[in-house]
Amino acid sequence: MNYRTDINYRKQTLIKLLNTIQIHEEEIIKALYDDFKKPAFEAVATESSYIEAELKYTIKNIHKWAKPTVVLPSFLNFPSTDFIYKEPFGKVLIIAPWNYPYQLALCPLIAAVASGNEVVLKPSELTPNTSKIISKIINEAFVKNHVTCIEGGVAITQELLSKRWDYIFFTGSVPVGKIIAKAAAENLTPVTLELGGKSPCIIDKSANLKLAAKRIVWGKFLNAGQTCIAPDYLLVHPTVKSKLIEHLKEEITNAYGENPENSPDFARIINEKNWKRLTAMLENETILIGGISNSIDYYISPTLLEEPKLDSIVMVDEIFGPILPILSFKTEEELKQIISNYEKPLSLYVFSDNKSFAKKIIEDFSFGGGCINDTLIHFTNKKLPFGGVGHSGIGGYHGKLSFDIFSHHKSIVKKANWLDIPTRYAPYEGKLKSIKNLLKWFS
Repeated sequence: MNYRTDINYRKQTLIKLLNTIQIHEEEIIKALYDDFKKPAFEAVATESSYIEAELKYTIKNIHKWAKPTVVLPSFLNFPSTDFIYKEPFGKVLIIAPWNYPYQLALCPLIAAVASGNEVVLKPSELTPNTSKIISKIINEAFVKNHVTCIEGGVAITQELLSKRWDYIFFTGSVPVGKIIAKAAAENLTPVTLELGGKSPCIIDKSANLKLAAKRIVWGKFLNAGQTCIAPDYLLVHPTVKSKLIEHLKEEITNAYGENPENSPDFARIINEKNWKRLTAMLENETILIGGISNSIDYYISPTLLEEPKLDSIVMVDEIFGPILPILSFKTEEELKQIISNYEKPLSLYVFSDNKSFAKKIIEDFSFGGGCINDTLIHFTNKKLPFGGVGHSGIGGYHGKLSFDIFSHHKSIVKKANWLDIPTRYAPYEGKLKSIKNLLKWFS
């Protein structure tokens, strides 16, 4: 079978992948726990079930997405029929991250296969148990040379990047994203880069503070804060700040108990390097709650910080952990001054019952995507593109958009032979005025 052109073969391959991952679901959940104590609920909700849903959605729609699209022809080409054909790029490299190591490996893989590409998947070496089960699933679901999973560390990634690819899809940090982009540029290889940044969360004085606190705590401390679209820091109007802090403390306790270290619902930091990076952010800061760490299993408790300086370690780079700085703003100008300190973020959140304020925030700032009165949930809608802007990423995917990014859209005009207007052909003497009028008419 030719997976480049045979849509039925692609569909059957995806069905086989779905059956395979359903067989191994418990192993997936266990691997995620073994790698960094990801709770089973989070493993199912944010990883395995998400991939099942993405697979089913793709299987259902693959024929429709792959079908050539008829578009309205130009009058200048009359008579003609115009089409957009979707063809695979060819050989695709997918480099997956460690924070959602299963979901963010399989999600682009599904789309790349649906689009008819050959795929090499490089899962994260920081989650070896998850990488191992991904490799097992790939070997069972796909024929050799269609999809290949290559495990390994930085040296393997560098070796892969030294080769020529037709498309590269990378999810990870901004510094590594720059390396990927530089390697891709050597061969003019198109890329999708899903990166990150410091995503602000704004709480206006009109917000429903109790509900806002509940949704912020969920969005921030899910996966122990190791989520690229997690709120990175809060910007709170001073008139409601103390009340919001009370609610945040309350919701942290409601979610994880008096001692979150004993909670089965709170994950751990991925490794020692990241644990040390995060604990260094707590030094010389005013801790409102949390700040407890344990080097044995890389635990850091859900932590709130009071007004860190903008040049402090915690406010310089993306946090990517369970630490939430709380800053104040009085005016929209102050908001702009703080947010403009950073590159365009992957996400932005605003909590407000003032519709005009929320609308202005959404329109005034450039960011990948976000929510009004919630966090993270824009990621779940397959009809919304997920991706960054500027330093937070290049390109957006999910659902049909995922199929589209892994497809070259080839334009075809099928010209009829029953009419051939002679104006376009040389010699051009005496035709200049008529062609100007014609172009003006159809412009």
